[in-house]
Amino acid sequence: MEIPEFVETLGREGRSLAAAAEKAGVEAKVMTCPGWQVRDLLRHTGMVHRWATAIVAEGHTSYHPDGGLPELDGEELLAWFREGHGRLVDTLSAAPPGVECWSFLPAPSPLAFWARRQAHETTVHRVDAESALGGEGSAVATDFAVDGIDELLLGFHGRAKSRVRTEEPRVLRVRATDSPDAVWTVRLSADSPAGARGGQGEADCELAGPAARLYLALWNRLPFPSVTGDASLATLWREKSGVTWS
Repeated sequence: MEIPEFVETLGREGRSLAAAAEKAGVEAKVMTCPGWQVRDLLRHTGMVHRWATAIVAEGHTSYHPDGGLPELDGEELLAWFREGHGRLVDTLSAAPPGVECWSFLPAPSPLAFWARRQAHETTVHRVDAESALGGEGSAVATDFAVDGIDELLLGFHGRAKSRVRTEEPRVLRVRATDSPDAVWTVRLSADSPAGARGGQGEADCELAGPAARLYLALWNRLPFPSVTGDASLATLWREKSGVTWS
């Protein structure tokens, strides 16, 4: 996907998040994030949007702290979220391709990183907002879900801070059944995971299913569609793969 596609997705998903949050109400429970209410979701995602905007717009070339969570609530909180989301979309749309700023995962450019990261951040949290309404949420496009799986497995869990580790070497395979060649092999050990695209060699466990469901399952929003082989590796993923704000 290209930068404009990610920015377009970010815009659409943020508007959908706000609409679902408004319909559910700020006191509604977020079923996909135990312990959170919609107000917590809006505060967190709105804070992340403003943080990303500042890094790109102000050209910070090293880590820049976030501005903290607001004490706003109700209609004021929703308005604050919408304003920050709109500012992020405008900032990424207007930024020059060669803008220099800090980022934390491999990408063709800082702008490509932030457009991609915020599109996925907002999509997952849109799913969270819709979970507060009950029932099935809006669909995630297959190609976008495949990209998100790639970011999670090769980006987030390629870092030293990943806690998905095993005492003995094991191999986890992830396969999107509705997208040709959308398969990844993740080698687990006492070191950080080593992921790669492709399905070479034998695997101890395979997580498989339609890309959209697999994407949300890997982000711990849904059960895994299919688990074959050693199910303890699926449990390990559930228990250790969470990406938390710090």
